[in-house]
Amino acid sequence: MELELPLIWFIGVGMKPALFQAVCPVYIIEEEPELQRFVIAPMDEEAFVRRPTDGDTVLQATIKRYMSRETKVRLHQPVFRSTVLRAYEDRCAVCNLGHRELLDAAHIIPDSHDLGIASVVNGMALCKIHHAAFDSFLMGIRPDHVVQIRPDLLEEVDGPMLQHGLKELHGKPLMKLPSARGERPKRELLDMAYGRFLAGTAA
Repeated sequence: MELELPLIWFIGVGMKPALFQAVCPVYIIEEEPELQRFVIAPMDEEAFVRRPTDGDTVLQATIKRYMSRETKVRLHQPVFRSTVLRAYEDRCAVCNLGHRELLDAAHIIPDSHDLGIASVVNGMALCKIHHAAFDSFLMGIRPDHVVQIRPDLLEEVDGPMLQHGLKELHGKPLMKLPSARGERPKRELLDMAYGRFLAGTAA
């Protein structure tokens, strides 16, 4: 902290086998001795090419930009992704696609919401098409893990992606869930998200 040197933070995301997500670079910006802990913040990429102004060091200038909600998001996103994809064994919950590079860790309740916690129980591994469909309320997932497609899409005639990628999944159960029950989507969060989906279909 005193030397303003960067660290790599290894955060555990799996037990068997032991898996870690590296978050780097991070900097210690404050000590809380009464709580026996430190406060850390990430360094953004632009800081390495940006010169400090008004007497600030590069680190100080960066910290000022990230002492906000953005710090929390930047630290949690890679950990959230790794934890969710591990729980779903790198498979899309909806279609079982198994290519990690085509998968996202989707929030059931957005992280901008008070209940949008960065926890595996608020996440699902979704391929990019199903992630976009979920976030756009084209697709909903009932609390009993059954896929629902927006009614007007079911009537629409288009190419094979709409037919096979969305319409044919209507009324089908999720193809992949975490084997550990404690890592499955929290029912209350699914219920809330499904309510938002229904509100969108009625609009």
